[in-house]
Amino acid sequence: METPTDGCLLRIFLGESDKYGKIPLYEWIVRQARDLDMAGATVLRGIMGFGPNTRTIHTFKIERLSEDLPMIIEIVDTVEKIEHFVKYIDWFIKSGLVTLEQIHVKMYRHLGK
Repeated sequence: METPTDGCLLRIFLGESDKYGKIPLYEWIVRQARDLDMAGATVLRGIMGFGPNTRTIHTFKIERLSEDLPMIIEIVDTVEKIEHFVKYIDWFIKSGLVTLEQIHVKMYRHLGK
């Protein structure tokens, strides 16, 4: 994304324990996004949540550390690149939620090398 434009926000909700081989699935997804030259990606770790497979609330508390906290991956790019990326990673997401939102990018700046 070179100039402010209409774009797309991809959000992927996973569990912390989801894996791709031996590495966390969220890490693999972000590496794939980088390798495919996506505009940017961020991983957020939830402190509380539940999903469709269990109604148990997973939470981060000192007295009880959950082993499967929610993870959210956010990736912003053009609609075309996001749609291509979703098709690419679809098979690797065994459980979770994937959402797309239309956005308008006001600013995208980086320091040149």
